[in-house]
Amino acid sequence: MSIKTVLITGVTRGLGLAMAEGFIAAGHQVIGSGRTEKIIKQLAEKYPDHSFSCVDTADWSSVHDWCEQLTKDKSVPDILINNAGIINANAPLWQVPVAEFSDVIDVNIKGVYHVIQQFAPHMIRNGGGVIINFSSGWGRGVAADVAPYCASKWAIEGLSKALAADLPASMVSVALNPGVINTKMLQSCFGEQAAECRSPQEWVQKALPMILDIGVSDNGGSLTVG
Repeated sequence: MSIKTVLITGVTRGLGLAMAEGFIAAGHQVIGSGRTEKIIKQLAEKYPDHSFSCVDTADWSSVHDWCEQLTKDKSVPDILINNAGIINANAPLWQVPVAEFSDVIDVNIKGVYHVIQQFAPHMIRNGGGVIINFSSGWGRGVAADVAPYCASKWAIEGLSKALAADLPASMVSVALNPGVINTKMLQSCFGEQAAECRSPQEWVQKALPMILDIGVSDNGGSLTVG
């Protein structure tokens, strides 16, 4: 097995946490970030051979400092997973507070850009790599009461395809729809019905092999975890 260095944003809960622990269990090296300092500290103590940092991806300077520290230590990802994301509280678009709309855009779009802007040059100099930007079924379709989130994920689809055209032939950019999983985000939309969906731990059993199998033929694709 080829050991990969996998960078994952948003590792303090949900799919990010499940992926981090899944990749570690499979023998890969994980670089993780999140905004919840307490959980980041717990992960760092639990997995001392891996790297976990408190980073706000919506803040360019926070991402810049994180990248500077990692690359100084020669830590460049083979796989970069932009997973961190938030959703607005269910409401028609005209009832969404301005600050809440801005937060969704800042994390879900600007945060992805910040991470790519800082790490992609190092990956290019390193000779290649895979950039995976988490999209959604609501990045390819829509639903009532989640317009800000839909807008952000539609943007991710376009950003990922445009990035694919920018990258050298040795690199890959894809938008990945993880499917419907019982996370806090889904619970905020679906309430108790979310419990009928698979757990992050069940999801990761299918997701990790698929992620590890992404190659140059997938560049520019809109993929979905089955």
